[in-house]
Formats: sequence, structure tokens, C-alpha cells
Amino acid sequence: MIPKSDIEIAKSATPLPISEVAKKLGIDEEYIENYGKYKAKIDHTMPVKNKKGKLILVTAMTPTPAGEGKTTVTVGLADGLRRIGKNSVAALREPSLGPVFGMKGGAAGGGYSQVIPMEDINLHFTGDIHAITSANNLLAAVVDNHIQQGNELSIDPRRITIKRCIDINDRQLRNIVSGLGGKPNGTPREDGFDITVASEVMAVLCLSDGIEDLKRRLSSIIVGYTYDNKVVTAKQLKIEGALAILLKDAINPNLVQTLENTPVFIHGGPFANIAHGCNSITATKMALSLADYAVTEAGFGADLGAEKFVDIKCRKSGLTPDAVVIVATVRSLKHHGGVVKSELTNPNPTALNEGLSNLKRHIENITGVFNLPAVVAINRFPSDTTEEIEAIKNFTKKFGVESVVFEGWEKGGEGATALAEIAVKLCERENDFSFCYPDEFSLKEKLETVAKRIYRATHVEFSSAAARKLKEISDSDYRLLPVCIAKTQYSFSDDPKLLGAPDNFAITVKDFRISAGAGFIVALTGEIMTMPGLPKSPAAEKMDINGKDIVGIF
Repeated sequence: MIPKSDIEIAKSATPLPISEVAKKLGIDEEYIENYGKYKAKIDHTMPVKNKKGKLILVTAMTPTPAGEGKTTVTVGLADGLRRIGKNSVAALREPSLGPVFGMKGGAAGGGYSQVIPMEDINLHFTGDIHAITSANNLLAAVVDNHIQQGNELSIDPRRITIKRCIDINDRQLRNIVSGLGGKPNGTPREDGFDITVASEVMAVLCLSDGIEDLKRRLSSIIVGYTYDNKVVTAKQLKIEGALAILLKDAINPNLVQTLENTPVFIHGGPFANIAHGCNSITATKMALSLADYAVTEAGFGADLGAEKFVDIKCRKSGLTPDAVVIVATVRSLKHHGGVVKSELTNPNPTALNEGLSNLKRHIENITGVFNLPAVVAINRFPSDTTEEIEAIKNFTKKFGVESVVFEGWEKGGEGATALAEIAVKLCERENDFSFCYPDEFSLKEKLETVAKRIYRATHVEFSSAAARKLKEISDSDYRLLPVCIAKTQYSFSDDPKLLGAPDNFAITVKDFRISAGAGFIVALTGEIMTMPGLPKSPAAEKMDINGKDIVGIF
């Protein structure tokens, strides 16, 4: 009998000491720093072996409140590859406390396709996100202190762009007034918080290549503007060294394992709807150097995570995916066909067929825009019928893409061997990988290219504030940076209510942010928030601790 919850399954596992997991990968002891028995950090300076594994990217159709199980598929696939005799490693992002205590709950996979120790991973883990929070807030504090201590750089308090952050969903902190209480307590100004995973410091950590590159990127972070409209950076505040000190341990990837003892690197956690949505370049490269197959994921649907994985992470790192897995579920397809969440387990062939338009568009983007071989993983649920599964398989065959049932939640690696076999075959194919847009395009051209080629928007509209910012950036040294579009994850459009594969819509840009340290321009669209709020019934309400036993985390 299958235990009722993910946490019960995780507790029933027999993990290997993390030193043995590291030994499987051939990691020398001098590069391992244990965090207890089952977690370790691996020194990012460890010499990279002269080999490069195959990179498999796991992405998904447009997400729904029902959930698609992308992390579960990623973990199960890594286990499935080992089941068929392949040396595999997974590379994932660290869960944010925001979703853990908010709507989503845990994010370490599910069922028998999990990463352990799941309670630690979903909570404080090795402290990386807290270190990023501290570094970000030190930078913000130094800015305000500089103004308080005479403001030698002539920073305009009305144009400070660095926000403080916290790794909890808290809408009350989106817009605040700080510095009240008289002169000793700072300069009164409008202020606000981002969630930590939306912080530029998080993006910097994930895109850095070593301590020196980390310091260079930190020094480039724009914190605000002077009264005469010149940028002010962290370098001018002489703070990059202190920031790097706070991140000296966080820069090292974390090593854990699946329920089947497959090695997993978990490192970095930027959101894909408001950041670039991928784990660190360091962890991915480490995985590729130590295994024949590295399985990684990019957040939310392929229009967000996969696009940013390609156009930002691959562009900056030289990485190239060898195959792509697109996760789909019967119930999510029915949701995109107009069925409400409470009725998704009921058979509805009409709604399923309507929802397939969403999957089709993601397939076209992966195979037609990025020119990568793909397979659809149908993450099966008990309510799925044979007829529904066959309908998906027959549909994707029309586009030359195979669909395969994934049963990793119930069976672990055994339920992922069929997917693993296909992924291996795809990795052997030659592909003509390409970005969505070339480096030399202007910011406006890059934005419009993604909107039209990936989302299928007719055009891009700009608020008056965004139009002014666009002109400023276009006339600056940052004009050729790639674009990171912050957009709702629930639709190809910037309106979460437009399901399926909408067309005849515009993408509306409300503002731009220059993430000079990360090396991209953020375009904020629709009603996207960089500080989420809690739902009416947050997941935290169902959590408790009895003695040492945590309950309620998925």
C-alpha cells in the first residue's frame, strides 16, 4: 500500500551517507563539506573532469492550479536513466519558502520520485537563500546609510532601485514608506520588498562563474540614480567584497540524493515568472562533468522557464540542451479546455481536445524556434483513462513528437524507464540549436521577437513610464543585454485568464529594470508582482511539528 503523503514516503526511505553519494560521482573528499549526514556542499573550485555529459531539459505545458509535476518528472527521469544503466545526475533549483508556506507546498518532487531529505530541502536547507537575503539587504542598508552620512554620490532618494527582500510571501511589504521618525532614523522615502528569489543577487549567484566573477557581477548591480540621472552601482559604494563574503558558502552547489540514491545538485532558486527560473550554471556544469546524463528543469511552462534557459542561461554559459522533455497532464489539458478544477477528474474528450492546442504551441516552440528534439511526458494520474492517454499520443505524433506515459510518482525510476529510453535516443540526434533572437537585436526587437515567436502576440504595447525607460536603456551601455520577461505563468499572454493557445492579443510592458549584475533587462508585463501574497488558505495552516516529526509539507 502506498503511504498517504510525500513526507511519509520520504521518511520510509533509506538514504546513503552523503559521502557515499559523492563517492559515486568520483568527488574527492577535499571538495566535500558535509551539512549533517545527508547533505553536503561541493567546492565550486573542484577541477572539472575532461568530459561533458548530455544535457536533458525538463519543461512543461502552461501550468494550472492542478499542478503538472515537473520536478517529479525530473527526479523520476534521473532515476529511470540509472535503471537502464546510464550514469545520471539531476540538477534542480532550491525551493523558496514563499511557495512552500503559500499555495504550492513542498517542491522536492513527489511520491516515489523525490529528493531527500525533503523537509530540509523545503525549509532552510543549507542556508543559501538566507545568505542571499542578507547580502541583498546589506546592499540596501549601505545605500540608505550613504545618503544619511552626507550622500557624497548625490543619490536621489526618489530613484533608489534596490529593494530589500525576504523569502516569504508578504503583500503588505510591496509598497512601504521607510525612514520615518526624524533625522537620526534615515531619510523618509517610498520603499518596498521583493521576495528573495526575485532579487538580482539570486540571479547573480546563479549566473556567476567563481568568486571573482561573482564580485564583478555584484559590483555592477545598479542601486539607484543620482540627481543628474547617472547610475549608481554597488562598486561605487565599495561593498562588493562584503557581499561576496556573505555568499562565499552559498556559491558552492548542494549535493543530496533521490529516494533511489541518485545524486542531485540543488543550487539557486530564481522564479521563472519574475526572474530567469534556472538553477546555477555552476551546478549544471558540475553535473555534466560528473555524469553521462544531467537532467535539469526550468520553471513554469516552456514559454517562461525554457525560453529563459535558452536565451539567458545557455547564451551566457555556452550550454546546449541535447533533448527536451515537455511535461503534460490530462487534467491540465482539460483545464486549458475550459474545465474548472473541481471537475478535472471527470472524462471530457471535448475539453481535452481543446486543451491540446496549448501543448501544441509548446511543442512548436521547442522544436521549431529552438530547434531541439522533444518528447512529451504524460504525467499519469489515477483518474486518467486509456482513451485520454491515447488521444494525447495520437495528437503529438502528427508533429513528429513521441508521447510516453510517466508513472514515477507511483513507481519511482521503474515508472520512468520508457521516458529514459526515448530521452537517450533523442540525445544522440544532431540538432540545430538556436536562440530565439540574436545578440545584436535592440531591446525592443528582442522583446517583440519573444512576444511574437514564443507567445504568438500580435504586438507589444508600452506604458508611458515603460516607453521612457525603453528609450533610456536603448541609449545606454546596457542596450544589448538579453531580455528577461516577467509575465504570468498561467497563460501565453500577460492575462492569466486567457487559457489554451490564445491569439490576437498584445503584451503590455509596464516597466523595465536593468539587472546589470545578472546581465539582463527585466521587462515587467501585465499585473506581475515581484512580491507574491499568501492565498486565503496558505499551505502553512496545514503544517505542524510533533516532537521531531514535521507534518503537512507535501
